[in-house]
Amino acid sequence: MEDLDILTPEEITKALGQIPGWTYKDDKISKEFVFPDFQNIVSFVQKLTPHFQKIDHHPDIHIYYTRAVFELQRFSVGQVTPRDIEVAKYIDREYGEIGK
Repeated sequence: MEDLDILTPEEITKALGQIPGWTYKDDKISKEFVFPDFQNIVSFVQKLTPHFQKIDHHPDIHIYYTRAVFELQRFSVGQVTPRDIEVAKYIDREYGEIGK
């Protein structure tokens, strides 16, 4: 499977079983992350940015004072692809490293 192939809803549901907290709605996957404050959110996004640039995949990020919501879909196809699942796993891994 190519990383830009469109996933079926069933494939998305199966993949999300491996990355708890992510949901599928409106042709995208999303998850909310909680931070101590705004500065920590900005620092986290800055940490992720080089990877997003390297793989040419940029999530929508909604920043609130202590929360950030990441939304993923491949905009060129308007659907969820395997690359979105990989980016979600990457975000989760990096978030899990906070405080270690």
